[in-house]
Parts: sequence; C-alpha cells; structure tokens
Amino acid sequence: MENPVLIFGAGDLGMQALDIFRRNNVLVYGFLDDHAELHGKEFGEVSVLGNTDDTSFLNILGSKCEAFIAIGERSVRERLVETLNEEYKNMPVNAVHDTAVISGMAAIGHGNLIAARATIGARTVVGHHCLVQTGAIIDTSTIVGDFVTIGAGAIINDRVKLADGVFIGSGAVIVAGIEVGKNARIGAGSVVVENVPAGATYFGNPARKI
Repeated sequence: MENPVLIFGAGDLGMQALDIFRRNNVLVYGFLDDHAELHGKEFGEVSVLGNTDDTSFLNILGSKCEAFIAIGERSVRERLVETLNEEYKNMPVNAVHDTAVISGMAAIGHGNLIAARATIGARTVVGHHCLVQTGAIIDTSTIVGDFVTIGAGAIINDRVKLADGVFIGSGAVIVAGIEVGKNARIGAGSVVVENVPAGATYFGNPARKI
C-alpha cells in the first residue's frame, strides 16, 4: 500500500487497526472520531485529527490517502461506508494482521479487518467491511456476507453461509452446512446446529432462539 491510511474510529478497534497497519509497515495518517474529548490526543504518536465528517480530511481520500473504518457498531460502519462510496468515490482498504492465515484459494472483499491468528480456508468468500477477530476460524467453502462480525475464537465450519449483517459472538461454533440469515445474532459460546432465520437471536449449546 503506497498511500498512508486514515482510520475512522479511535476506540479499541482503531487501536487494533493501528497495530495491524504498523506491523505491515503502512503509515497511519491519523484518526477521525466523533468523540470531541479525543480530539488532539495521540495514540502511539498518531493523532486524533477531528470528526468523521471533517471534509478537510475526507477530501484527501483516494489521491493522497486511504481509509479504514474501525467502528464496531454496524449501523455506523454502514453509514460511513455509504458516505465514502457515494460522496467521495472511495472504498476502504483491508487491515490484515501479518499472522492471519488466508488461503490463496479464498476471496476477500474490501474494508475488512482480519485479526491476529485468524484463519480463512480454501474456496471461502468473505464480503466487504467484515470484522474477523483474533483466532477466529472460517473453514473451507464458506460464504460470509457484508458487514459480518465474527468474534474472537469463533469457529465457522465448512459450507456455512452467513448472510449480511450477521453477528457471531466470541467462541461460538457454527457446524458444517448451517445457514445464518441476515442480521441474525449468535451469542458468545453458542453451538449452532440448525439454520438461523433472518433477524433472530440464538444462544446456548445447542443454540436456541431467545
């Protein structure tokens, strides 16, 4: 990556992204965050420059700087992506930890965070703007939609389909061949052994609707 990166969000996810980019020898230009109390603060010599809608910084995206959205709340992430895509013709870049293992036969979209020791298997397709947290495993021939969050240590077995907006809690296990519908939520530590309808919340072992 030739251009420096502007990180949207200076919380824990922003720090995680900063670490990833530094490990990959990518210069981080600064943070944008809507919490005014963070403005002017430095994290590892990288400053919080202003709000996420500050046009003085947004206008440099593309030609001089790349963007990465490090905000966990999906609705906010979606809104920022829409703004960057439509108003600034910019697509956020990926942040991939150098210890992540991604098959050469996998396909990864844009704007994803792939954390330390995450594994993505052969013939798996990961969409755009997903969060794949530390040690998560996505096995072979799995389909992951856009804006999906997969928590630390979660195991997504082969041939699973995760629709857009799905949330998988830390340590959850999705058994082979399961389909999880759009915007569904799976609680931490759950073991999912049946298909999950769109918008549903499942929890437990075996996971049941709550």
